[in-house]
Order: sequence, then C-alpha cells, then structure tokens
Amino acid sequence: MSTRTSIVAWLLLTGLVGGFGAFRLTSSDQTLYLPDETSHGHHQIEMACSSCHTPFGGVQDDACTNCHGEQRTAADSHPASKFNDPRNAGNLEKIDARRCVTCHVEHWPEGTHREGYTLPVDFCVECHGDVGTERPSHAGMAFNTCSDAGCHNYHDNRALWEDYLKKHLGEPVVLASAKVLPRGVAVVAKETKSLGAKDQDAPRTVAFSAALVSEWEASAHARAGVNCSGCHGGTPGTPWTNKPPLTLCAGCHAEQNKGFGQGKHGMRSAVGLGPMSPAAARLPMRAEAQELEVGCESCHGGHSVNARKAAVDSCLGCHDDEHSRSYQRSPHFKLWEAEMNGAAAAGTGVSCATCHMPREKQSNSAPVVVQHNQNDNLRPSEKMVRNVCTSCHGVGFSLDSIADPELVRANFAGRPKKHVASVDMVEKRAAQGKR
Repeated sequence: MSTRTSIVAWLLLTGLVGGFGAFRLTSSDQTLYLPDETSHGHHQIEMACSSCHTPFGGVQDDACTNCHGEQRTAADSHPASKFNDPRNAGNLEKIDARRCVTCHVEHWPEGTHREGYTLPVDFCVECHGDVGTERPSHAGMAFNTCSDAGCHNYHDNRALWEDYLKKHLGEPVVLASAKVLPRGVAVVAKETKSLGAKDQDAPRTVAFSAALVSEWEASAHARAGVNCSGCHGGTPGTPWTNKPPLTLCAGCHAEQNKGFGQGKHGMRSAVGLGPMSPAAARLPMRAEAQELEVGCESCHGGHSVNARKAAVDSCLGCHDDEHSRSYQRSPHFKLWEAEMNGAAAAGTGVSCATCHMPREKQSNSAPVVVQHNQNDNLRPSEKMVRNVCTSCHGVGFSLDSIADPELVRANFAGRPKKHVASVDMVEKRAAQGKR
C-alpha cells in the first residue's frame, strides 16, 4: 500500500471515528463516554453528563450542592466553613474537606463504600486519632467503628447529638402518643365548590367511560373544584392532552414535585431523561412492573388520586426486595390494616409511605407536607429516627432497630438483636455530671 493510500485511509478512518464520537455526544445515549459504573446514588442520571460535569472543566462542587445543598445546610457536622477557619488549616493537609469530590469520586465502583464515599474506611482517624484521650469511653475502639450505625455520621448527626440523646434517655419502646402527623389540607379559594359528574367539562369529542368519571367525582380533585380542563386542557387556546405532564401537577403541588425530582423515583425526569422505569432499578423489582414508567399517576392514579393506594399497594406493585415482601407479615402492616378498617384511630397505622415518604413540618406554623423524596432519610439510616421512628418509638429502641440489618430485612417483625452503645455512654456521662 502506497504512502498516499495509507494517509487517505487513515484520514477516512479518523473522520469516521471522530464523526461517530461527535454524533454520540449529541445523542441521549452517552454510555460510550462512561469511564466506569456509577454509584447507587447516581446511576439513574448517568446519561445526563452535564448534571455533574462541566465541558472540559471536570466536576465542580456546584454540581453536588445543586442537589445536596439543602441537606448540608440543614445540619452539617463538617461544613466547609469549619475547614476555612485558619485554626483547622492543618487538617486540610490530610483531607481537603472543603470539596465534595475529595471524599466522593464517581465512576469508581471498586472504591465506593455503601454510604457513597470513596476514602479509606479509617479516614476519621486522620483528624480524630486522639479521640481515646479526649473521650475515655472511646479508648481502644477499632478505627473502622466510627460510622457504625448509631455512632457517628460525617454530615448529618441530628439523631446522634449528645444533647439530643440525653433529652430522650429512658424512653419506652412504644410512646404513649404513638401517632403520625395528620395529612395536610390543601388551601383552596373560598368560592371553590365541590364538583360532581354533571359538572365535568371534557369536550364532547373526547371519549371516556362512566367509571373514569366516577373515580374523579370521588377524588380530592373534584372536592377541590379541579375539573377535567384543569389538568387536560381542552379550553379555547389550550389543546386537550390525554396524558398531562408532570409539570402540570407541579403547578399545584410544588413541594411534592420538588421532593419527587430529588429522589430515585423522579430524578431522571428532573434532568430531562424521561421517567424512571423499574427495569433500570438496582433493587429487585416485580417482573410484571419492569416496563412501567414512574410518575405521579403511576402511584396515585390519574383520576382517583388515591393516597391510600399510593401508601402501600403502589409500592408493593413494583418493589420485590426482602424488606418489601416482609411488610405484610409485620406488626406495622397489622396497624395499617386496623386503621384502614376503622378499628384504630387515624394516624396509628404504619404504611410504606409512613416511613419512606413521611409527613413533615418545616416549622410550627408550616403546613404538613408529604416528603416525596423517598431517599431523603435512607442513608445514613439514622436520618429516619427523628422524622419517622420517634413518632411512635423511643430513641434508644429506634437506634437499636435500624442498626440490626436482619430486623430491617424482616421489616421490623421482632425486637432488635443489636444494641447501640451511644445512649449508654450518654447516660453514663450524665450520671457522672450529677456527682
């Protein structure tokens, strides 16, 4: 082959490869550019490269705080301000804790721990190696026990602060006031009236069944005066749509939509990748649910808007892990059945949503809102203690329970076999302080 032919062939091959690469850069499928597997926290959005990466600029901390900033602001035991303090400058030589990516490196599956960090498990002792001297109760503890359940978390320690544990010493397993917050009531205009079947305003050209109208008539939407046109359009200047987008739901349910977009259920939609499908999940999912799409309607129902269905049946319609399968054999489910059957007071039942999509108040005067980010309190598991477990249980029992992996898999059918020593240490220090 002549030199001229070789050069032409090389140029053609280079052009083809470059053209293919350029085409893939503009396509929705970016798997070609994934350096390795993403973590459990980001695998749903791994095709949205620009969510984390700046073109030719690497990963910026803003990419992390745009999604996780609220959690860090709310309660961060290691804020950047602590390490910007000149008194702590020496610690930066060990770990530059001012930057998220120092501890959290993506596309490194073999180096990623369960909680999502990529430092060696003994990173705490880099700064706290003398903790046994400061706290004799910690003397002799292994270097890898810092983050054991019920001990310490790097960021959120709200359920582990010594003052908090001290305040809740001696609490019983089940509290006398074991009840969750009542559901919030939507604020509607005073002139709004409840609607019935005769009030539905769908265009005559739209075909629908009487059963569908009955579902809507019995729903919270009809009671709040939300007619067909409120979601589907069909009025002058607004074309009818059979499947309203998520953005339409957000018009009235902004807080719920915000939480949905932050969790595994909605994070794909939030970055423009389309709805999440159970087939893409890393947790076991039911075979018949694999090709479903997750959105508001998939859990609540498009017209019934059934919150009770969304609290249990919708969850178990997809999730097929041991924890989910064990729910209907658990004491929590018996409480839920009793409430649904009218045999127990409202708020005493425990559904999937009670724990994973809890009712929350941001302040005493704020309305009760259901947290639709179902991952918000999963990791570290102690995050669930303050806004879920302690609605019904004492803090000590709650910490012991979530520290027992077998009990978690069994959906809390039984008593914990693990015991968290943190409460004992606090109790001992409190007793010594009284002497």
